[in-house]
Amino acid sequence: MTSQRNASVTTQVVVIGAGQAGLAAGYHLKERGLDFTVLEASPRVGDVWRQRYDSLLLYSPAQDDALPGMPFPEIGTRFPTGRQMADYLESYAERHHLPVRAGVRAMALRRNPSGTYTVETDGVGYEADQVIVATGAFQRPYVPPFAADLDPSIRQLHANEYRSPDQLPDGPVLVVGVGHSGSDLAFELAATRTTYLSGQSHGQLPVPLDSRRARVTWPLLRFLARNVLTLRTPIGRKMAPLVRKGGLPLLRHRRQDLLAAGVIWSQARTVGVRDGRPLLDDGQVLDVASVVWCTGFRPDYGWMHLPVFDAEGWPMMDRGAALATPGLYFLGVPFLSGFTSMLVLGAGRDAEMVVRQVAARAGGSRLPSAA
Repeated sequence: MTSQRNASVTTQVVVIGAGQAGLAAGYHLKERGLDFTVLEASPRVGDVWRQRYDSLLLYSPAQDDALPGMPFPEIGTRFPTGRQMADYLESYAERHHLPVRAGVRAMALRRNPSGTYTVETDGVGYEADQVIVATGAFQRPYVPPFAADLDPSIRQLHANEYRSPDQLPDGPVLVVGVGHSGSDLAFELAATRTTYLSGQSHGQLPVPLDSRRARVTWPLLRFLARNVLTLRTPIGRKMAPLVRKGGLPLLRHRRQDLLAAGVIWSQARTVGVRDGRPLLDDGQVLDVASVVWCTGFRPDYGWMHLPVFDAEGWPMMDRGAALATPGLYFLGVPFLSGFTSMLVLGAGRDAEMVVRQVAARAGGSRLPSAA
């Protein structure tokens, strides 16, 4: 049981974030009998998925989207929607009776002289011997500074804000960035308006993701992702910095699919503004009514007052454990252990790896353990 003292809650472990990584950690913590609390800033578990664009489908089939201890309620070869994933996570927390405190945002994390941690929230505070930060690394939407110079009549949205084509005015649209979101949204928008896509891709899946050929080759792709593209291999270590910068191959909508849908794809990058319009690095100026920035996210750990980040804002860690501060761990970070670390597919395995370390350290916990 947790105990409350002077408007603060004391527990062995605080997990910050109730997405797939945080809930998987909660499952393994409960299996090991540790006392813990999971904090979630959103009003409901799964809201991060509910707030994505309406047409979102996961890139892994349902058979690989389950967390430990509960199958995904969908035919195994189908690709769940974002909302199905959200509902699954909410049901998962309920089924396993995980102590999730929704609507509680972590505002600051500090390490005390005793070696314990204080988590300040917008409500009651928490004192814990160990903390698992499972907020994910892609938290702060990035839009290039020159976007502010575009003509005010041009409607601008980051992919994080985009839900459906109805949000955009009539007229041509420029989608900036050729990653997963960029290809998805360009494909969708091309059905209703002239759609430009700007940027270079980082390769693509050799077969259509939704095809029978992909279903046949999926076990091989899954094996490679889980066992070859990891920090234990040279190819995995080489790939890690590229993935962290958004260098992912096209999966669902490949080049030929985009062109067939009518997308006008320029390999030139959007680099500035001329006469209030987007300027590409080949000199093109596009007369568009709207711009959708699929330019990715940046790490946002500014609320953590701890010396555990490198110059680019990434946690310095080994197998999820912060190097400079014992008892602090991360989950959901790209290439925490490998390519699958940022996917639902890898959430359970990484969570188990981290919780093993938490449990090993819990033997010397300074705080009261569960009764």
